[in-house]
Amino acid sequence: MVDTKTPGDKKLSVPSKTLSLKPRVETGTVRQSFSHGRSKQVVVEKRGKRRIGDGPEPQAAEVAKPAPAAPAVAPRPVPKAAPPRNAGSGVVLRTLTEDERSARASALADAKVREVEERRQAEEEAQRRAIRESAERVERDAAEARRKAEEERHRHEEEAKRKAETEAKKRFGEGEPSPSAARAATAAPATSAPRSTPTTSRPATTTARPATTTAQRPAGAPGRAPGVAAGPDEDDGPRQIRRGPGGAMRPVAAPKTTHKPGPQKERGRLTLVTALSAGDVRERSIASFRRRTQRLKGHVSNEPKEKLIREVVIPEAIAIQELANRMSERAVDVIRMLMKQGAMHKITDVIDADTAQLIAEELGHTVKRVAASDVEEGLFDAIDDSNDTEPRSPVVTVMGHVDHGKTSLLDALRHANVVSGEAGGITQHIGAYQVLSPESGKKITFIDTPGHAAFTAMRARGAKVTDIVVLVVAADDGVMPQTVEAINHAKAARVPIIVAINKIDKPDAKAERVRTELLQHEVQVESFGGDVVDVEVSAKNKTNLDKLLEMIALQADILDLKTNSERPAEGTVIEAKLDRGRGPVATVLVQRGTLRVGDIIVAGAEMGRVRALISDQGETVQEAGPSVPVEVLGFNGPPEAGDRLAVVENEARARQVTSYRAHQKRENAAASISGMRGSLEQMMSQLKTAGRKEFPLIIKADVQGSLEAILGSLEKLGTDEVAARILHAGVGGISESDVTLAEGFNAAIIGFSVRANKEAAAAAKRNGIEIRYYNIIYDLVDDVKKAMSGLLAPTLRETMLGNASILEIFNISKVGKVAGCRVTDGTVERGANVRLIRDNVVVHEGKLSTLKRFKDEVKEVQSGQECGMAFENYHDMRAGDVIECYRVETIQRSL
Repeated sequence: MVDTKTPGDKKLSVPSKTLSLKPRVETGTVRQSFSHGRSKQVVVEKRGKRRIGDGPEPQAAEVAKPAPAAPAVAPRPVPKAAPPRNAGSGVVLRTLTEDERSARASALADAKVREVEERRQAEEEAQRRAIRESAERVERDAAEARRKAEEERHRHEEEAKRKAETEAKKRFGEGEPSPSAARAATAAPATSAPRSTPTTSRPATTTARPATTTAQRPAGAPGRAPGVAAGPDEDDGPRQIRRGPGGAMRPVAAPKTTHKPGPQKERGRLTLVTALSAGDVRERSIASFRRRTQRLKGHVSNEPKEKLIREVVIPEAIAIQELANRMSERAVDVIRMLMKQGAMHKITDVIDADTAQLIAEELGHTVKRVAASDVEEGLFDAIDDSNDTEPRSPVVTVMGHVDHGKTSLLDALRHANVVSGEAGGITQHIGAYQVLSPESGKKITFIDTPGHAAFTAMRARGAKVTDIVVLVVAADDGVMPQTVEAINHAKAARVPIIVAINKIDKPDAKAERVRTELLQHEVQVESFGGDVVDVEVSAKNKTNLDKLLEMIALQADILDLKTNSERPAEGTVIEAKLDRGRGPVATVLVQRGTLRVGDIIVAGAEMGRVRALISDQGETVQEAGPSVPVEVLGFNGPPEAGDRLAVVENEARARQVTSYRAHQKRENAAASISGMRGSLEQMMSQLKTAGRKEFPLIIKADVQGSLEAILGSLEKLGTDEVAARILHAGVGGISESDVTLAEGFNAAIIGFSVRANKEAAAAAKRNGIEIRYYNIIYDLVDDVKKAMSGLLAPTLRETMLGNASILEIFNISKVGKVAGCRVTDGTVERGANVRLIRDNVVVHEGKLSTLKRFKDEVKEVQSGQECGMAFENYHDMRAGDVIECYRVETIQRSL
């Protein structure tokens, strides 16, 4: 807008009239028509757009002065402004303010900087295009060279072939080829050359397209805004300035470039997330990049991949899904192969190791078979280096028949009195002790075994862990059944035998008889020319005990017993029990290595850490070497007697071994209890024992060995009709859970050398559960045998009383038919069982209801007398029939 009141403006005047401006508003009237014949005249104003003439602007030169500020751009001549068209219009022009001049100057400077940046980008694009074109030109030249070489090779081949054909025709006398054939052969290469020309020239044409497009870009120059002069070079020099109608100069808009524009500034609501991530550059995701790569190389993915050959570890049973994962194969392929073999499976089915091995080998993989029992590999029997071994003490097991003086002999050697503490005067536990030899000063480990027939397993364990067996035979009793059994155990263990003939102080002692009886069992003593050492001893008078120890030491020197004491310990659990104050306690004989406090140990299905080691003298020790018996505290539960003990490196290995053994133990127990269908013989035995009666029992003992002996003895008591059913057997005192179990099955509880706690005794009394305590295994077995005998069905036995023949049949009112009989032999008793025999065939069995002699009821009738008889509920009697009278007796059976 033009402000006429600005001070300093020059006023233009004309002498003829006053200077004024024409109004820009044109008015007119328009009549509007409405409904129902109404109309209205309205005034309409039309405002014209103000146009300012192109008058001279005095400050135009000043505005153009900052142009030389850019040193990199050469100044171009500014064209002279056109003369003003409305010079005499009298319009007053104001000068620009300082702010407007600075704004225009900064706009020009920005335009020049932008022009320089665009020129630099255009130059870089031109360089890249030149490099790309040169690379394409090199590729075209290489392709052309290859094409020419290929054509030359084809031409040489055709020429050689044509010469060969010509030579062949000349050789076989077919004459010269016809001119037409020669012309066709000559024209063949010429025809093939132009045929390949368009194909080869295609890349050139295609490559030339970008150049043509680039060359055509300047043709768009006429599209520039008017008022800008086109120079000889569009990229050189500053941009032309365009003037508006009023003469004011403003920069021309920058032309569009071919480079890719930068990222647009995102517009939107300003939030915390957008403010924090404003500087982040959004990159392409990995999944998007993979999809793009797969899209570009789709044909490559269809190519068959290289086969991966793996070593597949196959256990005893494996699921199909797991097998496929280990082979890196698809599970459907494995199932397809199984279907070809005629087996229908799901992906979750478990197959055996043989089938899995066939599948893996058919797919080209190698197989490594493993078993669940592999966790025990390397646990025992590691070979010792001969350089690290040192001598160890011998382990001697004392065996023999019951009451032959084994424990008394050990007491005499140890200067102890163990036998006085045994119930009934017999040994019912296995024990281990160490004795110092007075001659050599070396220690000897003795293992005392029970002699009762029930303790066969204990004797077998003693024979397995021993180096020497001392066979104790009483001179006044001779060789007995358990003596023979001890000889067999020693022979099975392949250990030397030393015969100790005990009780020679008795008057009826006969040592020669013992030696003679041993010959029947292939034990030949030295006095009879054999190799078995025999010593006559007396445990009561301590006779020849030093000689016995000397013979044991001599035999040990012959065996040359050595072991490595620095290796991890191995041993055997001789006995185990559950102590109320100390927990599970196991008597262990260390055989190899050294057992120390803190070691992690495994024995059977139980594991633990050694908390304490107690010697046979009751002293606490920190370690136990080879051939040393100790009590081990720290097991999680009492192990089985006879289990082998080993020290492992960590708890993970211990848990792995014990979990496998516990699983095997559960499977064996389930198989024995459930009575799985097996062979035909097993099925027949199950049918035979299906109807037998069972005597439920719960047995608690003090140690594992006694419990094992009790279970073995009770198992032998069973027959086809009755058997003992052991609901639960364990080591330790009788608890409330045992009483609850007995109540559910109406079972009896037997405690061997243990007692029930206060709560369990009260619960048993309240529920009427019988608890029996025993200290001697004889009494326990006899009582159970009597109780089981009560379950046997009694035996019925017939006793013949006599016979009578019927002479006449009488009909008596209110009684029925009565047979008049004569007793031929024996006696006839009232109420006895009778049989009616007609023509040697039994027609009726029943009881006598009436027996009369004349008119009186009598109890019995002797032979040769006549009597009257009547049967219960039977009246079909005839003359000449024979009546047989007998008595049925019930006899109680026993096992």
